[in-house]
Amino acid sequence: MILVILGIATLMIIAWLILLFRVTKEDWLEAAYAKVFDNHLALKSLRLRDMQTSERLCRYSGFLLSVLTGFYHFFGKKAQKLETDIKSLHKGNIKSVNTFIMPGYVLQREFDAIGKGNIHKIIMSGSLELYGKKHAAKKTKQLLAKMLSYPLISVAITLVLGALSLATDNITVGAAIIGLGTLLVLALVYAMYDELNDKVQKRRCAIIRQFPGVVSKLALLVTSGMIMDKAWKETALSQETELYLEMRKTSKELENLVSPESAFGSFINRCNTKESAKLASAIMQNLSKGNAEIGKLLKEMAREAWLERRHIAKRDAEKANSKLMIPTMLLFLAILVMLMVPVAMNFSGV
Repeated sequence: MILVILGIATLMIIAWLILLFRVTKEDWLEAAYAKVFDNHLALKSLRLRDMQTSERLCRYSGFLLSVLTGFYHFFGKKAQKLETDIKSLHKGNIKSVNTFIMPGYVLQREFDAIGKGNIHKIIMSGSLELYGKKHAAKKTKQLLAKMLSYPLISVAITLVLGALSLATDNITVGAAIIGLGTLLVLALVYAMYDELNDKVQKRRCAIIRQFPGVVSKLALLVTSGMIMDKAWKETALSQETELYLEMRKTSKELENLVSPESAFGSFINRCNTKESAKLASAIMQNLSKGNAEIGKLLKEMAREAWLERRHIAKRDAEKANSKLMIPTMLLFLAILVMLMVPVAMNFSGV
C-alpha cells in the first residue's frame, strides 16, 4: 500500500517536472505579462489607499499621527517594490514569475480540451468583465495554470507525507493526511475559481448601486444644455468607482474616433448588467434626436433607477435580518442557560 502511494506521488512529481521542462519562451512571456498586469492592479490599489490615508492623516496629530504615518510609509515602500518588479520584468528578468504554475501553461497549450474547454470559456467570460478584452486572455491562462499546476504538485507532496506517516505505523495520521490534505488542495483550487465569480458578482452589484447616481448626473447635464459626449465625460470623471471607470474607457474610445455603436457595445459587454445595457442602448438610439428627447428619457430612467435602488435596499435589509436570526437565537439560548442554571442549582440545593 505504501509503495503504491509513493509510486503515484512519484509519477505526479515526474509529470510535473516533465511539463516544467517543456515550458517555452512564449509561456514565460504569457506568465510575465500576467504578472506585470497583477503588479499594476496592486499598485493602483495601493495608490488609492495612499490617497485615502493621506486624507485621513489631516484629521490627526501627535502620537496617533506618527503611528499612522508609519503605516503610510509602509504602503509607500510596497508600492516602490512593485514598481521595481515591473521594471525588472520589462527588462526580461522573470525571477518574480511563479515557477510552480508554469506546467499549467504547457497543459493548456498542448491539450485543446483544457486550453479551449468549458472551464476556460467560463473563466474567460468572467475575466472579460473584470479585466477587459485586452488582458482577459492572459489572466484566464494564469488562473487556469494555477488550477492545473498547484493540485498536481500539492497532492503529490500530500501523498508523500501520508506515506511516510504510514511507514511509521501511524495509520490514522497517515490516512488523515492523505484524505484531508487532498480535500484541502481541491477546496483551495475551487476557491480560486469561486473567487473569480465572487469578484464578478461584487462588481456587478457595485455597478447597479452606482447606476442611479450616474443617470441622475447625465440627466442634469444633458437637460442643462450639454451635449451627450461632454456630459458622459464629465460624469465619468466625477468619481473613481467601477461604473465611472468603465464610462471613462468609453469616453476615450469616442475621443479616438471609435464609432458610438462599437464604443457603447463594448461598454455593455464590460458592465454586463441590464441597467448599463439599457442606458447605452437608449443613448445609441437617441443620438440623432437631440438633447431634448434623450433628456426626458434619462430623467425617467433616473426615477426608475432610484425606485429600484430602494427596492434593492429593502431586500438587502430583509436578507440581513434573516441572517441575524441565527446569532440572535443562539444569544437568547445562551442567556436562557445562564438564567436557568443558577435556578436549577438552587432547587437541587433545597
